[in-house]
Amino acid sequence: MADKRVRLLELLKSLSYEKREVTLTSGRKSNYYIDGKQTTLDPEGAYLVGELFTDIIGSQFSAAKGIGGITMGADPIISAVMVVGYTKGLRLKGFIVRKEPKGHGTGAWVEGMKGFKAGNEVVIVEDVVTTGHSAITAAEKARDAGLKVLGIIAIVDRLEGGREHIESKGYRLFSLFTKADLGE
Repeated sequence: MADKRVRLLELLKSLSYEKREVTLTSGRKSNYYIDGKQTTLDPEGAYLVGELFTDIIGSQFSAAKGIGGITMGADPIISAVMVVGYTKGLRLKGFIVRKEPKGHGTGAWVEGMKGFKAGNEVVIVEDVVTTGHSAITAAEKARDAGLKVLGIIAIVDRLEGGREHIESKGYRLFSLFTKADLGE
């Protein structure tokens, strides 16, 4: 697993990390940017994220029946974890939480609920945690849809209060890396 972590960190640094001024989703200003999708949409990056997240789910959330998160950052993570997990005998079903409810049809916040039963245990996945707001929103929408959220897994924790916010809501957060691993 150590070799996979080392390689994923190399990919994050080369594909996702940029030293530049940006306004984050949270509205905060930062002098660096981590675009996790650049790594999770790379075939090797997706595979490594799938492997490492699957290992965490197996060791920390073995009762999980599914995984999900806020679209768009979570989408490639969900797919990678489902496929890699399947090769290891884990049948994790995926779901996607919309940023706003569907404007037609069912008006659903959560897509992919067929096959889930009320009370099924799930894990929320996230590419980058800053304030924790997106992960908490995903957890709350999953809970509102009848699922039980066991915890949250992120690729990177920016160490800007997200962990504390997430834990104050009663969820455990596991992250593969922090901003320090990227040199910040």
